[in-house]
Amino acid sequence: MKRKTIKFIDLFAGIGGFRFGFEEACRNAGFTSSCVFTSEIKPHAIKTYLRNYPNSKVSGDITSIEATQIPDFDVLLAGFPCQAFSAAGKREGFADTRGTLFFDIERILKEKKPKAFILENVEGLVTHDRVQPKDKIGRTLTTILGILEGLGYSVTWNILNAVDFGVPQNRKRIFIVGILGGEVSLKGFTKQWPKLSDIIVYGQPVLDTKLSRLLTDSFSQKELEGKAIKDKRGGTANIHSWDIGLKGKVSPEQSRLLDSILRARRNKKWAELKGIEWMDGMPLTLGEIETFFSVPNLKQLLDDLVTKGYLSLEHPKDITVSKRNGVVRKFREPRETLEKGYNIVTGKLSFDINVILNPNGVTPTLVATDLSRICVSDIDGLRPLIDLELLRLFGFPDNYELDGNSNEKSDFFGNTIVVSVVKAVSLRLIETLFKGIDHSGVVHELKSDSQLSLFSS
Repeated sequence: MKRKTIKFIDLFAGIGGFRFGFEEACRNAGFTSSCVFTSEIKPHAIKTYLRNYPNSKVSGDITSIEATQIPDFDVLLAGFPCQAFSAAGKREGFADTRGTLFFDIERILKEKKPKAFILENVEGLVTHDRVQPKDKIGRTLTTILGILEGLGYSVTWNILNAVDFGVPQNRKRIFIVGILGGEVSLKGFTKQWPKLSDIIVYGQPVLDTKLSRLLTDSFSQKELEGKAIKDKRGGTANIHSWDIGLKGKVSPEQSRLLDSILRARRNKKWAELKGIEWMDGMPLTLGEIETFFSVPNLKQLLDDLVTKGYLSLEHPKDITVSKRNGVVRKFREPRETLEKGYNIVTGKLSFDINVILNPNGVTPTLVATDLSRICVSDIDGLRPLIDLELLRLFGFPDNYELDGNSNEKSDFFGNTIVVSVVKAVSLRLIETLFKGIDHSGVVHELKSDSQLSLFSS
């Protein structure tokens, strides 16, 4: 049988991760591939895309491109924008203009009728807009699946974690695959067991900041590995600003006081006593703090911590409901009729280091806002991840070229797809649709030449 070419389109292309993984899968399956259309709107992403695919033409906003203008193709790839469904965003779904971009996928599928598609989005899409908290999926995903099936596709979906596909990053994403005829299994992938040390390039320049110096002066590098730097939670996995005197030296008694407030402020009984709806992190009055930390000079200790910036003195917040244009929204606003209380000053983004990774573990989900504040322990201190390590954490090859400043690169990787997961899913699609393998151990009769005629030779 002649070597065939699978034509595909790359929507919301980013820096090319979806394309790279799909093309790798085609090569492994014995097919050539041809990207006949690409769409992306971010200029800095387009620069990197074109550095790696210099002969490509990148079209702009897909919402302004008629489906009839797109060349015929066999497979649609789309990691459509996720902020509308992400826990990191407002989760407004189809009410958000980014959420409606799915309907551009729908109109292209309806017009072009390709043999297959692969879609990717955040895990939060699965439960977005649930009717009941225990529902397996929400109304948003139900709508999406119904539309795709209504177009004649056999659709399967699953939550896949990048760590199971050879990259040491805990990154869960939903993959939705549809084909005309048959069914693609998205279960039973062979799991791998990577760790961060597999991809670290030691011997890089380290940070020389106030926070990095305080951390390395206060703890050994081994003690720092796997620790988060934040004042929002307690426990042995966290290092707090007062543990290293970041905002000023504190006494051992003040350190114990802060630890006690940190634990107590999450107790739901305070909301009941104040007659307000509970929130995670309630400001506590002097009298309330005295019930669990009673010392003669308590107010003096507390006020000194306010002056240094470890505590704030603020009114508790309660829920305020507003209704505009039929949309009900809830806000947290200070209840000024209630006595002010002392609260831990939180906000992890105020620290230039959020977490120090454990080389024997994996990274958390890497997002754009946190990426520059994630560090590793190197030979002489602490440092952020370098470009080469980030490429490896998303399954890109070491020679993949990047074009952009540090903020743009954070955006690249915070929003890109993991290549190794794409490759595995794409192989399943190609083998199911074009080679007759259903991953139950049965190899069906290969498609006839007439069925394969949709490919160019």
